[in-house]
Amino acid sequence: MKLSVQDLNSHYGPAHILFDIALEVGEGEVVALLGRNGAGKSTTFRSIIGLVAQRTGRILFEGAQGAMLDVDHGTYPYVTSSNTVAGQAAAGSGIAPSAIGFVLGITKAYTTRVGAGPFPTELTDAVGQTLGERGREFGTVTGRPRRCGWFDAVAVRQAIKLGGIDGIALTKLDVLDGFDEVKFCTAYRCDGETYDYVPAGMTAQAGLEPLYETAEGWRESTRGARSWADLPATAIKYIVRLEELIGAPVALLSTSPEREDTVLVRDPFAD
Repeated sequence: MKLSVQDLNSHYGPAHILFDIALEVGEGEVVALLGRNGAGKSTTFRSIIGLVAQRTGRILFEGAQGAMLDVDHGTYPYVTSSNTVAGQAAAGSGIAPSAIGFVLGITKAYTTRVGAGPFPTELTDAVGQTLGERGREFGTVTGRPRRCGWFDAVAVRQAIKLGGIDGIALTKLDVLDGFDEVKFCTAYRCDGETYDYVPAGMTAQAGLEPLYETAEGWRESTRGARSWADLPATAIKYIVRLEELIGAPVALLSTSPEREDTVLVRDPFAD
């Protein structure tokens, strides 16, 4: 009986992933790799990655959770059970760290957190509620509202350093439309000390108070903008200041849930 990608068992990982790979490089070649005698799971996966890289010249590894949920570098114990930083792409797939090219970080134009844990910029007032409603910040399965707050440049800057991030995709800029003023958290204060990083201790994290920098908001709509020319001047100033605070450029800017409503500053896949 002929083996197909759809017939693969759990020994080789999620079949849908292999099926997507087969669409790129040809099902026959993927099946041939999987059918080699003595090929273990890790060996087989590395072979498939090598085949894709050879044929397409590029591979996209996508992380599922934020850097501050990393089991080693996040806000322990409010973390997940594994590493979520960009370096895990190399460790988990078996490719060399030096083979990773452009690292794209994803962050909203404001900050959210799911569940418990330290959240210095959380807003429990009408502003926080507005961010949640405009951004549709509700759990996909539970419908539970996500916690929302002003942009935490300290946490994002730390995530960028941890992940070696080359540029960010800034999403949901349109959610900030209409505010008279917007704020960045530029540092924390706790027990008389000022922090420009997220401290590792649970006690310190629980007591962090945000230090804000206030910027002028904008009344014009950014929703659906697809170029810098479509953006209000004050929105551009917000983005430029955000880049300065986090130490990384904006490579992509999203202005609505629609995929086409994107300002492409730098193509992460460009050679």
